[in-house]
Amino acid sequence: MQDRILVTGGAGFIGSNFILQSMQDSSCSIINLDKLTYAGNLRNLESIAGNRRYVFVQGDIGDRKLVSQLLAEQTPAAVVHFAAESHVDRSIRGPEDFIRTNVNGTFSLLEESRAYWGNLSEEDRSHFRFLHVSTDEVYGSLRPDDPPFSERTPYAPNSPYAASKASSDHLVRAYHQTFGLPTLTTNCSNNYGRFQFPEKLIPLIILNARDGKPLPVYGDGKNVRDWLFVGDHCEAIATVLRKGRPGDTYNIGGWNEKPNIEIVETICDLVDEMAPGKSPSRRELITYVKDRPGHDRRYAMDASKIERELGWRPKETLESGLRKTVRWYLENHDWVAGVTSGSYRQWIATHYSA
Repeated sequence: MQDRILVTGGAGFIGSNFILQSMQDSSCSIINLDKLTYAGNLRNLESIAGNRRYVFVQGDIGDRKLVSQLLAEQTPAAVVHFAAESHVDRSIRGPEDFIRTNVNGTFSLLEESRAYWGNLSEEDRSHFRFLHVSTDEVYGSLRPDDPPFSERTPYAPNSPYAASKASSDHLVRAYHQTFGLPTLTTNCSNNYGRFQFPEKLIPLIILNARDGKPLPVYGDGKNVRDWLFVGDHCEAIATVLRKGRPGDTYNIGGWNEKPNIEIVETICDLVDEMAPGKSPSRRELITYVKDRPGHDRRYAMDASKIERELGWRPKETLESGLRKTVRWYLENHDWVAGVTSGSYRQWIATHYSA
């Protein structure tokens, strides 16, 4: 049981980065349960596919029989729950998948984890943890002069995605308060880095800028986000898993508040530097488009609790993290082509056929 972790959604953007970082510790074993929706990509984990300490299982967190079987057979010391529908625009067009996965799926996972935990020895029960990965969007929107979100900020979700994550956060809290399940919740700001599906702002802008395509910016471009490098986020999650107090919530942020237009302009300059084009500047490609419904104006995270209590602080600056991210997308042509063409699904079928 020692250092064995069941990771849900481990083929996604943040989950795969977490698994790769965790596997650098030779005492750690990972069971990766992922449904492999459009944003799940096993190519992210090719480097460890043959490792005896890593097991991949394709399946749905809502399949309670499968989850129960995995917990009984693999006897993990922790569940780290990434699996979620996570794109706001998709939640506006089709909310049902978000309720099914983020609310009902989390409920199913909590129920099976509670049953498993209840049957452990007293010592193993004391070491078990259920860590739920959530988002800053549950807190709603900030005005320009408002203080950043803290763990005491009331919930005020404004999109179906945010509401579904808020619901799951409340379920996790309730399972600790009611049943004593040793849960931990992390709420993070906007992540960026390698393996992010290119529907999200930063990889979309990088790839469109590379190809000389229009760079769409919602509204006036002044919506503010706090940006967190994915490697820093994964280290924070590992820190909370190791040292966090059961029942507590920890906000994870990058201390990098920037308007979206500044992020887009910075990416343009980095792409110009690393992949010079015909035009003087990719900034000429910036195109303002109609704002999306319910677009929160500002997010900002107060991450002082996790720094004060657990000793974590991000290592990357926005400048260093964006530089690494732009370089990765420009250099990893095969990964980008596979994700954008859908050919990686054929790769999955070939390597994981029944």
